[in-house]
Amino acid sequence: MTLLQQMQNKVTAEGKKEKELFDKFMCYCTTGADDLAASIGSADTKIPQVEAALKEGEATKLQLQADIKNHQADKVEAKEALAKATALREKEAAVFAKDSGDLKANIGAMQKAIDAIEKGMAGAFLQTATASSVKRICIDADMSSADRDQVMAFLANGEGFGYAPASGQITGILKEMQETMDADLAGITKTEQDGIANYDALAAAKEKQIQANTKAIEQKIERVGNLGVEIETMKADLSDTAQAMIEDKKFLGDLDNQCKTKKAEWEVRSKTRTEELLALADTVKMLNDDDALELFKKTLPGQPRCCRPLRSPATRCASKLWGHSPTATTRTSTWTSSPWHCEARNSASIRSSP
Repeated sequence: MTLLQQMQNKVTAEGKKEKELFDKFMCYCTTGADDLAASIGSADTKIPQVEAALKEGEATKLQLQADIKNHQADKVEAKEALAKATALREKEAAVFAKDSGDLKANIGAMQKAIDAIEKGMAGAFLQTATASSVKRICIDADMSSADRDQVMAFLANGEGFGYAPASGQITGILKEMQETMDADLAGITKTEQDGIANYDALAAAKEKQIQANTKAIEQKIERVGNLGVEIETMKADLSDTAQAMIEDKKFLGDLDNQCKTKKAEWEVRSKTRTEELLALADTVKMLNDDDALELFKKTLPGQPRCCRPLRSPATRCASKLWGHSPTATTRTSTWTSSPWHCEARNSASIRSSP
């Protein structure tokens, strides 16, 4: 009896646990489809967006790479232009240094000649190296032939002209030549100053251009690197989203069949468990019945062999006809060996058993 009751409790507990699991699964059947549909819808919306962003990112990367090449070319061009301008400026500076030096030397020689002639020291002056410089200047100078001839004749033999008239005419020619050289020196000096100013402006512009291109190259290289990482991330995200959507669609398609299968299995299992509990309940009820108890007592093990004849109908009838206990005189001979004696002992034993 106790064993049967334990079986009833175990079957009931197992049924309750399985019911909880079944309810959870059926809840998922109800809500899981909605969740999967929402996930698929989200993926449908996300995939075109990621594809558009990926396309834009790749186009931007290509544009940045092209910009970097252009900046690098502009930077090289600016450096080359600056180098050419620097070389030209150095050449112009060298020419100016030579020309200005020659003009300054010629102006100085001319001034010495004028001072010597005006002081009446032409004879002594003609013996100096400065006189030779003046001769060279007169030969190379842009002047009339008459003036050149007079100066050259004076420098060759100044005493032949007479001091007063000749010296005044010669100093006039020399002063005119000096003024021309002063003007030439002023002109090339201004040209040099303008060249320096123009070069400084050009150099500053090219340096600024070089720095701007260098900065742009560095920034865009960094953007290309970051954009490359973003593109790879978007590609991975796109692949994962597409794969997840495929799996969700497949699972959603199988979910309905799975839920139907689980529901059918649960119905079969519930029916089987109900039948098991009914069978156990019927068994317990039957064992608790009085007739069943009497039958059970009669089939208990350990009964004497002499009792077995009493189980026949004739023996049971004889026991009922006896009606009273045997006398003392027959107890040792007849009663102790009679079948009714065994019946009486057996009845007393059954009544005394729990």
